[in-house]
Amino acid sequence: MRSRLFLFVAASSLAQPAFAADPIDQNWHALRGQAAPPVAAAVRLPTFKGPVTVLDGRTLRFGTLGNGYKVRLAGIDTCELPQWALNPKWTNRDKQQAPTPVPCGPFAKAWLKRTVGNRPTTCVGLAYANDGIPVAQCTTNGVDLAAEMLRVGWARLDSPYINAQYYAYQTNAMAARYGMWGTYVLDMNEWRRKAVDKTLDRHPIADFNLLAERKSEISPPFADARNKPKRTDR
Repeated sequence: MRSRLFLFVAASSLAQPAFAADPIDQNWHALRGQAAPPVAAAVRLPTFKGPVTVLDGRTLRFGTLGNGYKVRLAGIDTCELPQWALNPKWTNRDKQQAPTPVPCGPFAKAWLKRTVGNRPTTCVGLAYANDGIPVAQCTTNGVDLAAEMLRVGWARLDSPYINAQYYAYQTNAMAARYGMWGTYVLDMNEWRRKAVDKTLDRHPIADFNLLAERKSEISPPFADARNKPKRTDR
């Protein structure tokens, strides 16, 4: 049964607001360890407990469709379900019009679903997002779900003001090219601003063209990461 226990949650390093700027445009090394910007006083937020449905790489639902609660993992961002990444190993450009697509959104969801399984999950509310969805620190069987997503490379930090363990997980995943860090992938915030078709029928070529006009990709630079490819839809 869904727990409706309420508690006061003090503002903590995990409770800081998300920043919309692309991580590549921020000096994260300089910001790490500094005091975060001031936040509002502690607010009354719920703790959710029970089985969940994984909706995407950072969103869970407690309860049934239409009669449940959505909860978003605090501290991370992931590809949206319709979003595509691209494999950088694009060698035969005469025969292949674009790099091999990688469904980074579904992969992120799959990893989260695999970690949760059928086990009960506990989410301690930390804040509310702008859309009203609670942002929470969630654990399943003692596993911090946001940390697990960072560890396998299918999530990124959504703010430099975060704990050192999260930062280390992301740094290690980037260095090892785990998950999306081994692809060309547009920053999620830029993707949300620019993508016209956000349905699950979205074609990979649409994200190929967005990457051609990108301000920044979030993956580490590859040899030809800044070479603007020719559009293939005209």
